[in-house]
Amino acid sequence: MNRNNHWTRRDAIKAAAAIASLPLPAWSKEATMLKRPIPKTGEELPVIGLGTYNVFDVASTAEELAPRREIVDLMIEKGASLIDSSPMYNRAEKVVGDIIEQSGKREKLFLATKVWTDGKASGEQQMAASAKLMQADVIDLMQVHNLRDLDVHMATIRDWQQQGRIRYNGITDYRASALDELEAAMHKHRPQFIQINYSLGETEADRRVLPLASDLGIAVIANRPFQSGPLFSAVRGRELPGWATDFAASWGQFFLKFIVSHPSVTVAIPATSKPHHMADNLGAGFGEMPDAATRKKMAAFFASL
Repeated sequence: MNRNNHWTRRDAIKAAAAIASLPLPAWSKEATMLKRPIPKTGEELPVIGLGTYNVFDVASTAEELAPRREIVDLMIEKGASLIDSSPMYNRAEKVVGDIIEQSGKREKLFLATKVWTDGKASGEQQMAASAKLMQADVIDLMQVHNLRDLDVHMATIRDWQQQGRIRYNGITDYRASALDELEAAMHKHRPQFIQINYSLGETEADRRVLPLASDLGIAVIANRPFQSGPLFSAVRGRELPGWATDFAASWGQFFLKFIVSHPSVTVAIPATSKPHHMADNLGAGFGEMPDAATRKKMAAFFASL
């Protein structure tokens, strides 16, 4: 995610700015975040998670860890659980692990990371390092990133699943140009998860990949839900349309609810280092969700901007 996104994000959620001044999110204490089942097992995941690209790549100092621990605490408070990271995100895995070590709340989190290297031995070393950095004796989800050396790593991941070192396997790709290759990999490997870009600004997966995920029983993690900033730039200075205020309190929730209301999407993972942005993001997991007709209206509205 773009480190400068908070400027446009801050402008976009002025109507919900009161959230930032509250010690805890101002939702009903009785409210429960929407969950979706992982198709292969039926285990349920809350629909809003957290991405760590760039925003958790910081030194493990008290000053840097404090807001990120607050973000994780907010997640746990409101029932969210999935944190997605990668060894390619530099210090992010260690920061996640440091927060877990401080909080002692590993059991409340669903930890996902990736392998991105060539060769069986290198992959094993990278995955073992990730587990150590993230303070995870068992990694909840290990994903082969960008399909790199897919056959080799998927075999290792499945072997580690048999050993109880990994719970779920997955594959990822962030490139729209690679969706055909991803589709072929889904047919061949039948992963339990895929991770792809999906948002109002990147809807290419709608055509084949998302329907295929449903057909094959594959959970879907949607990353780049704000397209790394351009979605907020497109609505800068605009208020939410009146018809959207029944289900969204901010543009961030509007964008996220478009994603998680798709029946094939399991969880969306917005990345942020700002606790008040995380509070707003988490709000997208509660309340009314757009139906199919409303989703079409949202897409048409955004396309008209």
